[in-house]
Order: sequence, then structure tokens, then C-alpha cells
Amino acid sequence: MIEPILLIMAAGMGSRYGGLKQMDPVGPGGEVILDYSIFDARRAGFRRVVFLIKHEIEADFRERVGQRIERFMDVKYAFQQLEKIPAPYAVPDGRVKPWGTGHAVLCCKELLDAPFAVINADDYYGPGAFQAAYDALVAMDSGSRDYVMVGYRLENTLSEHGHVSRGVCDVDETGLLQGICERTHIIATCDGPLFTENGETYRKLAPDSLVSMNMWGFSPSLLNTLEKEFPAFLEKAAAENPLKAEYFLPTVVDGMLHRGEATARVIPCPDRWQGVTYPEDKPIVKAALARMAEDGLYPTPLWGA
Repeated sequence: MIEPILLIMAAGMGSRYGGLKQMDPVGPGGEVILDYSIFDARRAGFRRVVFLIKHEIEADFRERVGQRIERFMDVKYAFQQLEKIPAPYAVPDGRVKPWGTGHAVLCCKELLDAPFAVINADDYYGPGAFQAAYDALVAMDSGSRDYVMVGYRLENTLSEHGHVSRGVCDVDETGLLQGICERTHIIATCDGPLFTENGETYRKLAPDSLVSMNMWGFSPSLLNTLEKEFPAFLEKAAAENPLKAEYFLPTVVDGMLHRGEATARVIPCPDRWQGVTYPEDKPIVKAALARMAEDGLYPTPLWGA
């Protein structure tokens, strides 16, 4: 069996947070959020991890995260840079925003030789999510187009301090994903989650709606589709929104589903998501992780003395 891979997307700067939140200590022993992801992934069975970062943060990242994890996992690095796009395309003048999660995964193509899980560096997913992902990946063939996604209840993923973006999932009675609708402005209110598309009119979303937190399980077959469709995205971006358009991973998967090229089974996760979208979220996450340590879910320090 080829060991599944955990791909951690850590290239993005937290624009709303105001810093490189992937390296911000939140655990009682000074751990960062992705420490918990790797710890949970390792006890689920993962032994290989790929960090997707930027060259600009490589030295700090290796010192503050990579060197610690290398004692426990086979660690590789890939790099997401704006200029990493196919010829004859060029980065539009004034573009500083990364190309999005689809491009991020594509930047790791040479290192993804087995079924792999994709997660964000700044999201806490919980032990059950990693166990479910690992179990699905060890049973997945390298050429399979039967993917998986770990889904969370919307009400368990909101911030009290501002709006969030979530991919709201349409799931059939058999648990198969039928589509994803990206809602880029969702807020928590006393009346439940609300979303807006124009900043003025708000509509309700069901609190128990399943949403994507970008925890996916894929075979390497996905990489061919990402590569094939990227030029069309660049063409559209150049014409419509050259400075901000993003190649979203869920959008690519959604297209595959609607064309009948793939399936994606949704694995519901009852845990509460934890993450730092805004500075005010940090004390809440720190308190939650401290409680988990007190309850014995995690040792302190997480990786030993």
C-alpha cells in the first residue's frame, strides 16, 4: 500500500486577521493550529505530509513548524507563487492575491503520488475528521474518481466577530455531494446564520446545512483535471477580474460532479470547527484547546518535552 498524503495549505496570509496566522501560538504548550491537525492525522495513520507555503516564509516556517514535525512525519515542501502559471500566460500587472486553492493543489502535483487529503493550515478539524479521511484514502485507488469530503454543520463553523465564507453543500439521500454553492458573506445572528450577496439583503441558511471546510480526500486523478482547466480559468480571469479572481478547488470539483466525471461522498463531522478568522477569535480557540487538553484529548506539550 502506498501511504496516503496529508497536504496542508499554508501559503495564504490572513488578510482579515492581519498577519501570518498559521504560525500564531494557540495551544497551552505554544502549539499552532496545524500542530493539532498533524497530531490528529498521525494518530489516524498518516505518515506523510506536504506543506504548501510561499518561498518568502520558508525559513520561518521550517524553524517554527517543519523542524518539529520532521521528527514524526515524512515532510516535503511545495511552493505557491503567483508566477507559477503555464505559458503563454503572465501575472496581470498589480496582481498580489494568490490564485486560489485549486492552483495551490496544482503546485504540489509532483509530490502527490498517492491518494491525499487536503486541509487548511488555520482550521482545527478534530480527530474524527482525520480518522474518517484516512480510512477513506487507504481504500481509494490512485485512479479513482470517487472522492470524499468531510462536511461540518454550518452552525459549528461560524465566527462571532465577522462574516465568513463557506461552501454550502447539496447532499442527496445516499450521502453523495450534488453541488457546492460558495457563500462568501455569512454571519451568525440570534436568528441563525444569514448570508448576503450584495451587502444589503440578507437571507437565512439552515443551521444544520453541511458546509465544506476544505477537507477533501482525492486520488491523483484530480490533478489532471486541475491542470487541464487552469488555462480556461486564466482566460476568464484576465477578461473579468484579473486582480482578484481565484481558482477555487470546490468550484473545480463542482464542475466535475455536474459533468458526471466524479463523485464525492460527504462524511458528516459532528465536531465544532475551530479557527482564527479574526483577531478576536484567538482567545476562543485558545480556551477550547485548553479544555481539550484538560479533558485528556491532547497531551501538553503536544509533541512531548
